[in-house]
Amino acid sequence: MTGIDERTAANMDVVLEQVCRDFAHGGDHESRKHIAQRLMQSAKKGNVTLVGLRTVASRALAELSSRTSA
Repeated sequence: MTGIDERTAANMDVVLEQVCRDFAHGGDHESRKHIAQRLMQSAKKGNVTLVGLRTVASRALAELSSRTSA
């Protein structure tokens, strides 16, 4: 899969908003960008379900947490 269809884009948007909900003001640009990039990479490989995308977003969030605590 190379393109992102409307449904997948909507799923990615929902997941991004869900994982950034706990950040002050929905998160800073760099954090949101990092998570969005991971979502995009995964979706292009065919991972388009909400559950799959949530897993990717959670891992990306964990990556951010480990960077700030290091």
